[in-house]
Amino acid sequence: MIHLRHRATRPQMEKFAQAIQQPEYVHVLLNHLPITGLFVALLLLLTALAANHRFTLCASLALVAGLSLSAWPVAHYGERAFDRALALSDDAGGQYLKRHAELADHWIFLYYLTSAAAVAALVVAWKKPKFLRPAAGVVALLVLASLIAGAVIADAGGKIRHGEFRYGPPPARESGNQS
Repeated sequence: MIHLRHRATRPQMEKFAQAIQQPEYVHVLLNHLPITGLFVALLLLLTALAANHRFTLCASLALVAGLSLSAWPVAHYGERAFDRALALSDDAGGQYLKRHAELADHWIFLYYLTSAAAVAALVVAWKKPKFLRPAAGVVALLVLASLIAGAVIADAGGKIRHGEFRYGPPPARESGNQS
């Protein structure tokens, strides 16, 4: 019988504790929640809509609300990490970082709107159950919009430190947003 025992050693725990104090590390650690997590929640929501299962609809709406709201700490830690990430980036990476930040600032509202709509749909489920399915359908559309925006934001973010993902020149700065 194979025993898979691994205890974290004190130096490993200290390294981890040190890492989670760095905003760039926390940003990278959390940034999958509003995209991958929300995608899974969307699949559950669509399945619940197809099956017309009230409990699963409510559970998936709660997941959507929480995972959409997880964009807030991702953005918060991303903003805190900006200067350090810029210092560690090459010129093209710096341009991608600035574009990543612009896109995140511009589209973050979709995640908040999606979270609020999911909470509103849960209230609808409680107050007016017959409107749950249409409300969940609206939430599904907002999730889809958030995922599209998140994919565009993540595309620019992935190119900051990964030259192998860069195709063509870095993005040009918009004339009104010079920094």
